[in-house]
Amino acid sequence: MAYHLKGDLLEVCDCKTLCPCWIGEDPDNGTCQSALAYRIESGQIEGVDVSGLNFGVAVFIPGNVLKGGWRAIRYVDDRATSAQEQALLKVFRGQLGGPLADLAGLVGEEVAARRAPISFTVEKGKGTLRIGDGIAADMEPYHGPTGEPTRLVESIFSTIPGSPAYVAKASRFHMEQPEIGVRLDLAGHNAIQGLFELQG
Repeated sequence: MAYHLKGDLLEVCDCKTLCPCWIGEDPDNGTCQSALAYRIESGQIEGVDVSGLNFGVAVFIPGNVLKGGWRAIRYVDDRATSAQEQALLKVFRGQLGGPLADLAGLVGEEVAARRAPISFTVEKGKGTLRIGDGIAADMEPYHGPTGEPTRLVESIFSTIPGSPAYVAKASRFHMEQPEIGVRLDLAGHNAIQGLFELQG
C-alpha cells in the first residue's frame, strides 16, 4: 500500500447549495470556483508519516466537473518537513494511484504548488477554513428531522470517494487567487464537509 490517509474534508465553492458538480450536472454559473482542504488525522505515504498535517487546493473548473481541464493551485501545510511536502504533493498529484489519482486526473494545469499556513477546524458540525491570506470560509451543515447532518451518498463525483458528504452552507467564502482568475467574496453558497479514508 503506497498510501493510507484518514481525516476530515472541508470544501466550498461559488455554486448555490447543493453544488451540481457532485451529481454530474454543469455548475450554476457555467464555471465552478472552489477551495478545499484535507485535514489528515492519521496517514502515511510511502512510509512517510503525514499525520496531523493539512493539504489544500484552489481550483477554477471551466465547465462540467467530469470533463476536467481544471486549473489548480496546491497548498502544502507550512508545518510539513521537506520529506512530508514531497510525499503530499506526490500523492495529491495522483502519482501513487488510487482514488486521489482519479481526482488529480481532472486537473489540466497545476498553476502553482506552495507552502502556506492552513487552519482547519470543525466543532459540532461547524467548520472554518483558512488557507494563507487568500482563502477564508465558514460553514455549517444542514440537518434532517432527527437532528443528524444531511448526507449525500453515491454521488457521481466526490472529493472524498467512498464516503458520505455532509451538505453545508458557507456563511462566508472569500477567495482571492489571481493566478487562476478567481476573486470572490460571497455568503450563503455551497459547502461540503466529510470524513475520508483514502488508500492506494
